[in-house]
Amino acid sequence: MSLHAESEPEFRAMPLSCDSHFHVFGPAERYSYGSDLRYKPPVAPLAEHQALARLLGIERMVFVQPSAYGRNNACMLDAMREVGPQKCRGIVDVDENVPDAELERLNALGVRGVRVNVSPVHKPEAGLADKLMPRINTLAARCAEIGWHLDFLLPGWLTNELMDTLWKLKLDFTCAHMGMFLARDGVGQPGFQRFLDLLKHGAGHCYAKFTGIYRMSVAPGFTDVAPMAQALIEAAPDRLIWGSDFPHLSFADRVSSVELFNLLGRWAPDDETRRKILVSNPQRLFGFASEQEAKA
Repeated sequence: MSLHAESEPEFRAMPLSCDSHFHVFGPAERYSYGSDLRYKPPVAPLAEHQALARLLGIERMVFVQPSAYGRNNACMLDAMREVGPQKCRGIVDVDENVPDAELERLNALGVRGVRVNVSPVHKPEAGLADKLMPRINTLAARCAEIGWHLDFLLPGWLTNELMDTLWKLKLDFTCAHMGMFLARDGVGQPGFQRFLDLLKHGAGHCYAKFTGIYRMSVAPGFTDVAPMAQALIEAAPDRLIWGSDFPHLSFADRVSSVELFNLLGRWAPDDETRRKILVSNPQRLFGFASEQEAKA
């Protein structure tokens, strides 16, 4: 949905609020796509997200490498250079055996994590969780050494199959789209209950992202997601972050970023919880300066 169609937000983000998950896309002639396209890549330049950020009051942002570019992170890195490391961080997609020197280069640019990315609509596949283990184990060890985290985008059935692995991870990690458990199956579905238990009783490494709820929902206004969001807030308000998931890719004609932002305001009507989700939690996870340091 074009920014020109965005309505006014129902509340304004407090200072140092962060959009913790969004994508940028540049001209195809400049940035080549990968071979496994899940959707028709849009043109969504940094300027469009910057306009959205101003509208919402967002001051910090976390770029996430979209699957369309594969492991060519150039478009995202160019945008990060334009914004600057004080205000942004990045999550890349790299081979698990990438040279140390490349990780050091990316770290200097503000990268703080690596994606483990499986299409959210991937059908159940026997053995897929086992196939992912070498990548997960190698990246977990290497990211822990440099203070990065892992960023999981998985269909809900795969999040559930990897739950024992997630419990054992010794570094921070995020689960996009609230673990991608379908809202039609409700709060009581076993996988989501296990996810809540991990957030509430785990070692404090797991963060859930309020992102991409339109991928989980089948109800008008995404009302079927609200009970799941409330359950996450009750279980672990210190382990939640919010992201616009701009530009919404194949859902762009059905959703607006302001609409999603407004939902956060309804799920978390009190300032303390909003501050955790928008400011404190991403500040801690991504290593942004504290409010006192930012003022200095």
